[in-house]
Amino acid sequence: MVLLAAAVCNKAGKALVSRQFVEMTRSRIEGLLASFPKLMGGSGKQHTFVETESVRYVYQPLEKLYVLLITTKASNILEDLETLRLFARVIPEYCKNVEESEIIAQAFPLIFAFDEIIALGYRENVNLAQIRTFTEMDSHEEKVFQAIRQTQEREAKENMKRKAKELQRQRQDAIKSGRNPSGYMGGMGGGGMSRQDVQIVDSVTTDTPKPTSFLPPSFKARPPPAGRLGAEL
Repeated sequence: MVLLAAAVCNKAGKALVSRQFVEMTRSRIEGLLASFPKLMGGSGKQHTFVETESVRYVYQPLEKLYVLLITTKASNILEDLETLRLFARVIPEYCKNVEESEIIAQAFPLIFAFDEIIALGYRENVNLAQIRTFTEMDSHEEKVFQAIRQTQEREAKENMKRKAKELQRQRQDAIKSGRNPSGYMGGMGGGGMSRQDVQIVDSVTTDTPKPTSFLPPSFKARPPPAGRLGAEL
Protein backbone atom coordinates (compact mmCIF):
# COMPACT_ATOMS: atom_id res chain seq x y z
CA MET A 1 0.00 0.00 0.00
CA VAL A 2 0.99 3.62 -0.47
CA LEU A 3 -0.45 5.80 2.26
CA LEU A 4 -0.50 9.45 1.30
CA ALA A 5 -1.77 10.98 4.55
CA ALA A 6 -3.50 10.22 7.85
CA ALA A 7 -5.79 12.56 9.72
CA VAL A 8 -8.24 12.85 12.58
CA CYS A 9 -11.36 14.81 11.59
CA ASN A 10 -14.58 15.84 13.28
CA LYS A 11 -18.04 15.09 11.90
CA ALA A 12 -17.94 18.22 9.76
CA GLY A 13 -14.72 17.06 8.12
CA LYS A 14 -12.42 19.59 9.83
CA ALA A 15 -8.94 18.12 10.23
CA LEU A 16 -7.69 18.26 13.84
CA VAL A 17 -4.42 16.43 13.19
CA SER A 18 -2.96 15.63 9.78
CA ARG A 19 0.25 13.91 8.78
CA GLN A 20 1.53 13.55 5.21
CA PHE A 21 3.85 10.64 4.43
CA VAL A 22 4.77 11.56 0.87
CA GLU A 23 5.75 14.85 -0.68
CA MET A 24 2.75 16.94 -1.64
CA THR A 25 1.83 20.60 -1.64
CA ARG A 26 -0.21 22.17 1.11
CA SER A 27 -2.97 23.12 -1.29
CA ARG A 28 -3.31 19.50 -2.44
CA ILE A 29 -3.67 18.01 1.05
CA GLU A 30 -6.07 20.77 2.04
CA GLY A 31 -8.14 20.03 -1.06
CA LEU A 32 -8.21 16.29 -0.33
CA LEU A 33 -9.30 16.86 3.26
CA ALA A 34 -11.93 19.38 2.22
CA SER A 35 -13.43 16.88 -0.24
CA PHE A 36 -13.84 14.15 2.38
CA PRO A 37 -17.06 15.42 4.07
CA LYS A 38 -18.82 15.61 0.71
CA LEU A 39 -17.85 12.05 -0.22
CA MET A 40 -18.40 10.08 2.99
CA GLY A 41 -22.20 10.54 2.98
CA GLY A 42 -24.29 9.29 5.88
CA SER A 43 -22.87 5.80 6.18
CA GLY A 44 -22.84 4.37 9.70
CA LYS A 45 -20.53 1.42 9.06
CA GLN A 46 -17.61 0.78 11.37
CA HIS A 47 -15.12 0.51 8.49
CA THR A 48 -15.88 2.12 5.20
CA PHE A 49 -14.13 3.71 2.26
CA VAL A 50 -14.90 5.91 -0.69
CA GLU A 51 -12.93 6.47 -3.85
CA THR A 52 -12.36 9.31 -6.26
CA GLU A 53 -10.58 9.32 -9.59
CA SER A 54 -7.17 9.57 -7.95
CA VAL A 55 -7.30 8.52 -4.28
CA ARG A 56 -9.15 6.32 -1.82
CA TYR A 57 -10.49 7.53 1.54
CA VAL A 58 -10.54 4.87 4.25
CA TYR A 59 -12.14 6.03 7.48
CA GLN A 60 -13.53 4.73 10.76
CA PRO A 61 -15.88 6.50 13.20
CA LEU A 62 -14.27 7.05 16.60
CA GLU A 63 -16.96 8.44 18.92
CA LYS A 64 -17.57 11.98 17.61
CA LEU A 65 -14.55 11.94 15.31
CA TYR A 66 -13.24 10.11 12.25
CA VAL A 67 -9.89 8.42 11.72
CA LEU A 68 -9.06 8.99 8.06
CA LEU A 69 -6.45 7.47 5.76
CA ILE A 70 -5.85 8.70 2.22
CA THR A 71 -4.26 6.09 -0.02
CA THR A 72 -3.72 5.44 -3.69
CA LYS A 73 -6.37 3.44 -5.56
CA ALA A 74 -3.84 0.71 -6.27
CA SER A 75 -3.35 -0.08 -2.58
CA ASN A 76 -4.71 -3.27 -1.01
CA ILE A 77 -8.00 -2.52 0.71
CA LEU A 78 -7.46 -5.29 3.29
CA GLU A 79 -4.09 -3.82 4.27
CA ASP A 80 -5.70 -0.39 4.38
CA LEU A 81 -8.34 -1.56 6.85
CA GLU A 82 -5.74 -3.28 9.02
CA THR A 83 -3.65 -0.11 9.12
CA LEU A 84 -6.76 1.89 9.89
CA ARG A 85 -7.50 -0.29 12.92
CA LEU A 86 -3.97 0.27 14.23
CA PHE A 87 -4.35 4.04 13.85
CA ALA A 88 -7.66 3.86 15.71
CA ARG A 89 -6.03 1.93 18.56
CA VAL A 90 -3.11 4.38 18.82
CA ILE A 91 -5.27 7.45 19.48
CA PRO A 92 -6.73 6.31 22.86
CA GLU A 93 -3.20 5.43 24.00
CA TYR A 94 -2.17 9.10 23.89
CA CYS A 95 -5.50 10.83 24.56
CA LYS A 96 -7.44 10.53 27.80
CA ASN A 97 -10.70 11.06 25.96
CA VAL A 98 -11.47 11.21 22.27
CA GLU A 99 -12.51 14.84 22.01
CA GLU A 100 -11.39 17.69 19.79
CA SER A 101 -9.58 19.59 22.56
CA GLU A 102 -7.67 16.49 23.67
CA ILE A 103 -6.69 15.57 20.11
CA ILE A 104 -5.32 19.05 19.52
CA ALA A 105 -3.47 19.04 22.84
CA GLN A 106 -1.79 15.71 22.02
CA ALA A 107 -1.11 16.54 18.38
CA PHE A 108 2.67 16.06 18.49
CA PRO A 109 2.66 12.72 20.37
CA LEU A 110 0.07 11.46 17.88
CA ILE A 111 2.18 12.58 14.92
CA PHE A 112 5.24 10.83 16.39
CA ALA A 113 3.17 7.65 16.77
CA PHE A 114 1.91 7.96 13.19
CA ASP A 115 5.50 8.18 11.99
CA GLU A 116 6.27 4.86 13.67
CA ILE A 117 3.44 3.19 11.75
CA ILE A 118 4.16 4.61 8.29
CA ALA A 119 7.53 5.37 6.69
CA LEU A 120 7.64 7.00 3.26
CA GLY A 121 4.09 5.87 2.58
CA TYR A 122 4.59 2.20 3.49
CA ARG A 123 3.42 0.33 6.57
CA GLU A 124 6.03 -0.66 9.12
CA ASN A 125 5.87 -4.05 10.81
CA VAL A 126 5.11 -2.75 14.31
CA ASN A 127 2.42 -3.35 16.89
CA LEU A 128 0.91 -1.07 19.53
CA ALA A 129 3.38 -2.05 22.26
CA GLN A 130 6.37 -1.38 20.00
CA ILE A 131 5.00 2.03 19.00
CA ARG A 132 4.65 2.97 22.66
CA THR A 133 8.19 1.81 23.38
CA PHE A 134 9.71 3.64 20.43
CA THR A 135 8.00 6.95 21.18
CA GLU A 136 9.02 6.85 24.85
CA MET A 137 12.67 5.94 24.34
CA ASP A 138 14.97 8.14 26.41
CA SER A 139 17.90 10.04 24.97
CA HIS A 140 21.17 9.99 26.94
CA GLU A 141 22.25 13.32 25.45
CA GLU A 142 18.95 14.91 26.46
CA LYS A 143 19.32 13.62 30.03
CA VAL A 144 22.84 15.05 30.28
CA PHE A 145 21.67 18.40 28.91
CA GLN A 146 18.75 18.53 31.34
CA ALA A 147 21.02 17.66 34.28
CA ILE A 148 23.52 20.39 33.36
CA ARG A 149 20.78 22.99 32.97
CA GLN A 150 19.21 22.08 36.30
CA THR A 151 22.60 22.31 38.02
CA GLN A 152 23.25 25.74 36.53
CA GLU A 153 19.84 27.01 37.57
CA ARG A 154 20.31 25.66 41.11
CA GLU A 155 23.75 27.30 41.42
CA ALA A 156 22.39 30.61 40.16
CA LYS A 157 19.58 30.54 42.73
CA GLU A 158 21.97 29.69 45.55
CA ASN A 159 24.31 32.49 44.47
CA MET A 160 21.45 35.01 44.49
CA LYS A 161 20.34 33.86 47.94
CA ARG A 162 23.89 34.19 49.26
CA LYS A 163 24.24 37.72 47.88
CA ALA A 164 20.85 38.69 49.31
CA LYS A 165 21.85 37.42 52.77
CA GLU A 166 25.16 39.29 52.58
CA LEU A 167 23.39 42.51 51.62
CA GLN A 168 20.88 42.06 54.44
CA ARG A 169 23.70 41.52 56.94
CA GLN A 170 25.49 44.67 55.76
CA ARG A 171 22.32 46.71 56.16
CA GLN A 172 21.73 45.38 59.67
CA ASP A 173 25.33 46.21 60.64
CA ALA A 174 24.89 49.70 59.25
CA ILE A 175 21.71 50.22 61.28
CA LYS A 176 23.41 49.02 64.48
CA SER A 177 26.39 51.35 63.96
CA GLY A 178 24.14 54.33 63.21
CA ARG A 179 25.05 54.65 59.54
CA ASN A 180 22.60 55.20 56.71
CA PRO A 181 21.65 51.73 55.38
CA SER A 182 20.64 53.14 52.00
CA GLY A 183 24.28 53.15 50.97
CA TYR A 184 24.19 49.34 50.74
CA MET A 185 21.31 49.18 48.28
CA GLY A 186 23.75 49.08 45.39
CA GLY A 187 25.88 46.32 46.90
CA MET A 188 24.52 43.66 44.59
CA GLY A 189 24.97 45.85 41.55
CA GLY A 190 28.73 46.09 41.79
CA GLY A 191 29.75 48.26 44.80
CA GLY A 192 27.89 51.53 45.11
CA MET A 193 29.22 54.29 47.45
CA SER A 194 27.24 55.75 50.33
CA ARG A 195 26.45 59.44 50.75
CA GLN A 196 29.02 59.78 53.57
CA ASP A 197 31.77 58.44 51.28
CA VAL A 198 30.86 61.05 48.66
CA GLN A 199 31.02 63.87 51.23
CA ILE A 200 34.46 62.74 52.45
CA VAL A 201 35.81 62.69 48.89
CA ASP A 202 34.41 66.18 48.21
CA SER A 203 35.97 67.61 51.39
CA VAL A 204 39.37 66.16 50.57
CA THR A 205 39.19 67.57 47.06
CA THR A 206 38.19 71.08 48.11
CA ASP A 207 40.70 71.35 51.02
CA THR A 208 43.73 70.51 48.91
CA PRO A 209 45.75 73.75 48.26
CA LYS A 210 46.38 74.63 44.67
CA PRO A 211 49.82 75.90 43.57
CA THR A 212 49.91 79.55 42.39
CA SER A 213 52.81 79.02 40.00
CA PHE A 214 54.38 76.18 38.13
CA LEU A 215 57.91 77.37 39.16
CA PRO A 216 59.21 77.19 42.73
CA PRO A 217 59.72 80.61 44.42
CA SER A 218 63.51 80.17 44.68
CA PHE A 219 63.91 79.77 40.94
CA LYS A 220 64.32 83.29 39.42
CA ALA A 221 66.43 84.50 36.49
CA ARG A 222 69.31 86.74 37.76
CA PRO A 223 71.42 88.95 35.41
CA PRO A 224 75.17 88.16 35.53
CA PRO A 225 77.50 90.73 37.22
CA ALA A 226 78.81 93.44 34.95
CA GLY A 227 82.51 92.84 35.81
CA ARG A 228 82.36 89.16 35.06
CA LEU A 229 80.64 89.88 31.79
CA GLY A 230 83.39 92.35 30.76
CA ALA A 231 86.12 89.89 31.68
CA GLU A 232 84.64 87.23 29.58
CA LEU A 233 84.52 89.57 26.61
